[in-house]
Amino acid sequence: MATNRTFTMIKPDAFGAGNTGAILEMIESAGFRIIALRATRLSPELAGQFYEVHKERPFYADLCQYMSSGPIVAAILEKSNAVADFRSLIGATNPENAAEGTIRKRFATSLEANAIHGSDSDENALIESNFFFSAFDQIG
Repeated sequence: MATNRTFTMIKPDAFGAGNTGAILEMIESAGFRIIALRATRLSPELAGQFYEVHKERPFYADLCQYMSSGPIVAAILEKSNAVADFRSLIGATNPENAAEGTIRKRFATSLEANAIHGSDSDENALIESNFFFSAFDQIG
């Protein structure tokens, strides 16, 4: 059953390029309500914990290094069918395959520097949200 919350991170490439405001505007214009928001910087250890599901994958070390290379913005978003709708808004992981009008098509520069993370399931949305935010941090 679909829930009404998902998790996102604006990645270091998009933050560093000054695209945070434009990305947040696209998110809100698509009908998502931001219920928690935090700018922070992941240490390599925290990036490793967040992406532990990929620990055995060949790209894991590079991913952790990249995600700790600069500030990120973490957010919990609310909307009906949040996970699926947000995945549509951000576009394909590889920006070359992303549809026109998606966040990745507009702001990503490569497969690795793909601007934004979006939870891939309701279960992961909850896990990822709880990694960055307590119940106290969330409005609504």
